[in-house]
Amino acid sequence: MIQRLGVEAFIRELCNGFILLMDVEKGLITFESLKRNSYLLGLNDMGDDEIVCMLREGDLDGDGTLSQMEFCILMFRLSPGIMDESRLWMMNYGGLPILA
Repeated sequence: MIQRLGVEAFIRELCNGFILLMDVEKGLITFESLKRNSYLLGLNDMGDDEIVCMLREGDLDGDGTLSQMEFCILMFRLSPGIMDESRLWMMNYGGLPILA
């Protein structure tokens, strides 16, 4: 996917995905925002326990939400093909843009 889109476009897509799923007021993906927007992922029948598991999987700081960085890391972990190339392009690109 990185090769097809290019590094900057791929990172932009990750950031757009985060924005679609986040709680606008908090700037984080919360249980409520993920539940509300899960249909965007084609996960209409996703149960509360599955949403909680998804949040736990990516929640590195234990606050029960996903920051932009946690979301991007989770997407990398869930996409094995991306992991193969990630070190190289992260070294070349220099990092992810962070929302203020």
